[in-house]
Amino acid sequence: MPGYGDPNARLLVVGLAPAAHGGNRTGRVFTGDNSAKFLVKHLYDAGFSNQPISETKDDGLVYKDCYVSAAVRCVPPDNKPTREEIISCESYLENEMFLLKNCMVILALGKLAFDSVLGYAKKYHSTKEKFSFKHGSRFVFSKDFPAVYASYHPSPRNTNTGKLTSKMFASVLRDIRGELDL
Repeated sequence: MPGYGDPNARLLVVGLAPAAHGGNRTGRVFTGDNSAKFLVKHLYDAGFSNQPISETKDDGLVYKDCYVSAAVRCVPPDNKPTREEIISCESYLENEMFLLKNCMVILALGKLAFDSVLGYAKKYHSTKEKFSFKHGSRFVFSKDFPAVYASYHPSPRNTNTGKLTSKMFASVLRDIRGELDL
């Protein structure tokens, strides 16, 4: 499943994979499930979408200065992709990242997305340093690579338990918006 959004976006949001009852069912990443409800509402509040909902492919959602994608392109069993699935799908994300010429900031939703973005930076941008995922942190992998922000994934497992709250996620998006508006 391809990503979705503004091809001239300065913000790339990278998630884990299409959810069985979300993107896999609807045909658009972060659409039609609780993760989508959380993410798109916050993207709307931060000015990155024209509406706070993402229910179906034809619901009128338009991302503004934002492109949303995933590290893995198929629904992984128990939301835990195998190493083979990750490797099998990495070229899709790599191609999207290559095509997003105006990208200045990447928001990695979860450790797997973070590691996928870091893998791309190591492969194509001479990134050698070790980086560890930490929610709310900003990373510079190399001078010629977009700034990377890390957030817990907006899955119901994280949002229902309070591991990721609206306040925490809004804070990350506020920092991103501030950087893009400089």
